[in-house]
Order: sequence, then structure tokens, then C-alpha cells
Amino acid sequence: MTLNFDPRWLSRYSAQNPVEDDQSPCVFCAIVNRQVESHVIAETADTLCFLDHLPATYGHALVIPKQHCRDLFDISDESFQSVMVAAKQVASALRMTCSASGVNLVHASGSAAHQTVFHFHVHVVPRYDGDSIVVFPRLADPAGKHEVAQRLRAALLDQSPPTGPAESSAR
Repeated sequence: MTLNFDPRWLSRYSAQNPVEDDQSPCVFCAIVNRQVESHVIAETADTLCFLDHLPATYGHALVIPKQHCRDLFDISDESFQSVMVAAKQVASALRMTCSASGVNLVHASGSAAHQTVFHFHVHVVPRYDGDSIVVFPRLADPAGKHEVAQRLRAALLDQSPPTGPAESSAR
């Protein structure tokens, strides 16, 4: 199956206005409550899966927790796990039913990452040979790897829970 990608949809995307105001109604919560029409494809007690209204590819879907949480830094581990399990199931269904050659799971947290709906969500984007979508354009300077690796190791070490009595007494 060969699908042609029309990049003109990007002009519609950039016209979207992100709403960061916590007082504004959340469109994804409205979809969960069936106040806004959507093409729901799956549902669990904790998650809802529906087609993206501006799809990047044929079958592009979103997976959200039913409970509102703003982004990656706001979602509970349990809700995150439920979303990821549902995303994997949607990805498998896309591969079987839409003949997707691959799948990207895409998430954005914050305006700088182009999050436009401030309710945690994962895009399940089926990929097709020749679709010409570039997910990671490789713009960073690879010379900074050593420094960033050191910073991340230190930060992750500070976040890790103690694994035994010797490590907890050393803190």
C-alpha cells in the first residue's frame, strides 16, 4: 500500500492556538464525557482511544487517560501505564488492519514541545513506506553528548529510590 503524504496539513496545524489556561474547558475531557463528537476506537476503564482530527497518516490515533492530567509531569504512574498498554494495543491493530509498516508513539509536554491540548495524550502514528514524515530531524550538536550524559546520570541517580540498606544509609 502506498500512501502519499500531503504536507499542506501542517499549515492547519500551526494555526491551532494552544490553550494553557486551566480555566478553559478541556476538549479531551469533553470527548471523554461525550460532549464533543469523536471517532472512538477503543475504551477501557481508565483510557479512551480515538482518531486524530488532523491525522498525519491514515489511522493516526490518540490515547488519553480519562482522568484529566496536564502532561507527562502531571500523570500518575498508574495512568501512564494504562495509556501505554492501550497505545501498544492500538499500534498492533493498526499494523494488522491498516498494513502499517511501522508505528511512532509521539508525546509532547509543554508549549516548547508543541503541545496544543493540555491533557496528557500519546499519538499513535502508523507509518507507511514512503510517507516522508521526518520525526527527528537531528538538529542538535552531537559534541554535547558527554556533558548532557553526565548531567542526566546525576539527575537520575538523585531520583532513584534506595535499593537496599547500604544504599539508603549512604544517603
